[in-house]
Amino acid sequence: MARAGLTAERVTIAGAELADEVGLDQVTMAQVARRLGVKDASLYTHVRNLEDLRGRIALLAADEKTIRIAEATAGLAGKDALVAFANAWREYAHQRPGRYTATQIPIQIDPELAAKAPGPRRAVELTYSMLRGYGLTEPDLTDAVRLLRSTFHGFVALEAAGGFAHERSPEQSWARALDALHTLLEHWPPSREGDSA
Repeated sequence: MARAGLTAERVTIAGAELADEVGLDQVTMAQVARRLGVKDASLYTHVRNLEDLRGRIALLAADEKTIRIAEATAGLAGKDALVAFANAWREYAHQRPGRYTATQIPIQIDPELAAKAPGPRRAVELTYSMLRGYGLTEPDLTDAVRLLRSTFHGFVALEAAGGFAHERSPEQSWARALDALHTLLEHWPPSREGDSA
């Protein structure tokens, strides 16, 4: 019998907690059921399957990460906003590794759930707003968004995998990377003729 009060939200949070502990790819419906103290079949009243659960975890994580970034960057502009944005991103990846992974890989998400979730849309708005502070317009905005995401995600993924064994601390390299990104954004090269948005 399902535990009283079991909801899709509780199942999602249990799955997210498990993902942070063991890795998103190691989460199973059976493990989530055990965590909640219910039979596996009880979960399917609230989530369709494992892919649906992963999609819900991704949306939860997008909301959480966006809230952190919004709070960190409130009232800031230019380099201060960039550094606060990047640090909030990195801290979330460190503290919620399974959830963070869910925001970075392709997952089939129920379109109805995605339409109701503010996190992904707000994340785009925050990123573009911060970059507009550097005077960027399309197609440069999209290119800059991709550059930031590649830099932030690449750094935290390598860091999590133990890829920075050099004696210089990752903190020092992170700070310098943000200095370099700020300089690049301030001196963004003009689009080549023939580029399209």
